[in-house]
Amino acid sequence: MNTDMSKQPNAEPNDQIEIELSEEMAEGTYSNLAIISHSQSEFVIDFVRLMPNVPKAKVKSRVIITPDHALRLMNALQDNLAKYEENYGPINEGGNHSGFQVPYSGPVGEA
Repeated sequence: MNTDMSKQPNAEPNDQIEIELSEEMAEGTYSNLAIISHSQSEFVIDFVRLMPNVPKAKVKSRVIITPDHALRLMNALQDNLAKYEENYGPINEGGNHSGFQVPYSGPVGEA
């Protein structure tokens, strides 16, 4: 990731956070759908893997963050998307849709 979200506001230049990444976590988990919901105090992001011709999908990971962290995440994603498009060209937002319709009736934000 190019944008460093570990920087804290008003942090001294020598302040650093050491982040560990286990081998299992480094492998990552593939997701082709994110469902975002929120309350006044938190955002919940469910990462789901949809498979063709399979009527059920499982949440592979759930991340719960505060609204201020959600804003920093959005800014970091925007920054990285801009850098991606500089290197590889525009992302076709309408492309590569799986055709799946997701039955979800909970409160949803927009992603």
